[in-house]
Amino acid sequence: MDEMPRYFSLAEMKRRGVRLDPSDLHRAAKEAWSDIRQGRAHGLKSVLSFNEAELWRQRQFEDYRNALNGERLGWKLSALSGVGRRYAAVKIVGANAINRHLGQPRSTSTILLLDSFTLRPLCVMDGTELSAARTATYASMALELFFSQPTELSVFLFGAGPIAEQIVKVFGHFGTGIISKIYVRSRSGVSARRLVEGLATTHEIPLEAVEDNRMLRDCRFVITASNSNAPVYQMEDISPNAVVLHLGGDETPAGYIQHVLRTGVALCDDISMVSRRNSQSLALYFSRMGSTLEQLGPALGVKSIKDCFDTSLVAEGPILVTCVGLPVLDLYVAAHVYETWLRPDAEMAPSAQVSGAAGAPIA
Repeated sequence: MDEMPRYFSLAEMKRRGVRLDPSDLHRAAKEAWSDIRQGRAHGLKSVLSFNEAELWRQRQFEDYRNALNGERLGWKLSALSGVGRRYAAVKIVGANAINRHLGQPRSTSTILLLDSFTLRPLCVMDGTELSAARTATYASMALELFFSQPTELSVFLFGAGPIAEQIVKVFGHFGTGIISKIYVRSRSGVSARRLVEGLATTHEIPLEAVEDNRMLRDCRFVITASNSNAPVYQMEDISPNAVVLHLGGDETPAGYIQHVLRTGVALCDDISMVSRRNSQSLALYFSRMGSTLEQLGPALGVKSIKDCFDTSLVAEGPILVTCVGLPVLDLYVAAHVYETWLRPDAEMAPSAQVSGAAGAPIA
């Protein structure tokens, strides 16, 4: 009987010295994007959303409905499948915002890594922290694409969860000499203060938790990484030439989307996936008019990120980048972790044994 693929829990990955180094993850993401552009890597995302009414009809959950306070329930089961030159992967994500009120992460990810030719499983790993770190590579990519020159750049970050934390860490690595300050805002303000207090002593770039959008108009780079069920700013709040990296749900107002479509650049990590998921502001903008992003977007100038790496997009006008989360990015990040720490011949690799190695250790 064939040996079953080994499961690596978060605790076991920590024991083996797995580290989420921003440079390594950025390098893995760039390799993924290169293979996507050359047609050597492909992915598919499917989502099964549950009927919220079924949940609220259960008495034990009634009290949580008001506790969400403007947050999406996001009760869904997702499968992200990706294949590249050497490996393939399937990531299973279960999410429900109530989980946080039960002392659990909002979403939990499990990644099955396979050989790309035989498609036989190599291992299964906890992918929850890897997923947040993978999403943070969108921030390092945007910084490299649009703000590569030294500048006094202020960043406004909506959200203070695991993804926001990874983004702040990424900027601490890549943003020195470019970013002058990072403002963090969350719905209650408590999590933003907690995030800033937890990272301020180890972060060279000044961090400030804020409770309103007064500083937003002074920020050229805006990132929405919350789980909000409604726009987190209004058109008059934001700089007319801001770069907005949209990583959450319905966080961007229709007025700003119109402004970008008329005068700027709208990008997606995958137009088809963003359109079919139809949970983010850009896709909802078109579906609320009775059409789809996939149908009308390209005619109005919406482009794919993969088509913009060979051109220099200087951030002089408004840019909206909507990212649904590509399965191929999960694949390449997971492959990096497997090859470095989890592969049988990597079990005793020196990088797993060196105390104080670069990058953040997996929690």
